[in-house]
Amino acid sequence: MIAMLPEADVTIAGDDPLGRVVLEAGVAGRLRGLVRWGIGTDNVDKPVATALGLPVYNTPGMFNNEVADLALGHILCLTRHLQKMDRDVREGKWTRYEGVSLAGKTAGVVGLGGIGREIARRCAAFGMNVIGSDIVHLDEALLHSVGAKQESFEDVVTHSDIVILACNLTPQNHHLFNASVFDAMKPGAIIVNVARGPIIDEMALVDALRSGKISAAGLDVFEVEPLSRESPLRNFDNCLFGTHSGSSTTEAIQRTNSISVDIALAMLGINPSFLDSCNRVA
Repeated sequence: MIAMLPEADVTIAGDDPLGRVVLEAGVAGRLRGLVRWGIGTDNVDKPVATALGLPVYNTPGMFNNEVADLALGHILCLTRHLQKMDRDVREGKWTRYEGVSLAGKTAGVVGLGGIGREIARRCAAFGMNVIGSDIVHLDEALLHSVGAKQESFEDVVTHSDIVILACNLTPQNHHLFNASVFDAMKPGAIIVNVARGPIIDEMALVDALRSGKISAAGLDVFEVEPLSRESPLRNFDNCLFGTHSGSSTTEAIQRTNSISVDIALAMLGINPSFLDSCNRVA
């Protein structure tokens, strides 16, 4: 990245670390704009970009439905043991696992942005009682339209049978789900993370899984990616793992490619007014 960015006027970046040294190298060369492909910008040192006068845009709202679909996939697999049945049938077994009915259960969504609200909509469609928390107070009518109610983080944690993480990663919520939070959750609760790995203290999750306090975990993201071969999480067959792939559908990728290129072209002077409708983060 240090070698490449100085040669570019504008770059479209993914999850690569874009810290001070990288950004300073880019701006010392030709770099005058950066587009973060996707939603998360935790890999970009935004204060440094701002200090350098480097405009940074991202593409929010591109994957709301796709990430919500993935979250529901994790919930269905974990509550009905679909992955275990598939494994057993392939091994010549005919195992019937006793699952958990979703109707009547409480789903707690941490982060009620676009993705969180779509998760809420899907959980409500399965007959679940949906509560959610967010650092911003949301309009009740908006939440009512997706079948959710906003409550405090503490209430979401303590009252939910399934907790789904859909919030941004910030310095304030690093290891938000730690030992004390797991202790406060319902015995046998399920946790699903389609947000960012560092929101969960993985060693605390290992302890909660080992004790049975958490009955299952669906993790599309991890503190360190790819997941280490030595991670003790691999020892639990009640965990379902992904590859940070909530956005990976043909339609979502094409949609985000298109708007990312449009933003880049606007930063290069082609239809610059397009930037007025885009989301600048630095």
